[in-house]
Amino acid sequence: MTFTTKALATAFALIAGVAFAEVEATDPLVIAQKDLMKSFGGAAKTLGGMASGEVAFDAAAAEAAKAALVAGSAEIAVKFATAGSDPASEAKPEIWTNWDDFLIKAKGLGDAATALDVASVDGVKAGMGGIGGACKACHTTYRMD
Repeated sequence: MTFTTKALATAFALIAGVAFAEVEATDPLVIAQKDLMKSFGGAAKTLGGMASGEVAFDAAAAEAAKAALVAGSAEIAVKFATAGSDPASEAKPEIWTNWDDFLIKAKGLGDAATALDVASVDGVKAGMGGIGGACKACHTTYRMD
């Protein structure tokens, strides 16, 4: 299994966790945080499908997914600036006690998304490892299982 394939599998596993472990949130802060994570999941699913060959490469869709990741990563600090109070939250309290590290990990996603070459399927394949790695780095530390 290549590094890219492993990264895609990891990214899909993380996305699946977000998609299938849903509990209805009522706190507006938590809703905004979860919506942001869902947008990342949708973008990663689009790009991952292209990278794995499950979906035909579509440059416009790849660019839109990249744009969602870049824009969304810039919103992480705002959306997570305050901890929500909702049992549906999957955010660990360590986000706010290790804020600087959390922001570094968020920047890692932004950097990986910005560097993603969406001009070809090969570019998407090459960049998905960085995106999956950035997602995993943050989720491993700051997301409840």
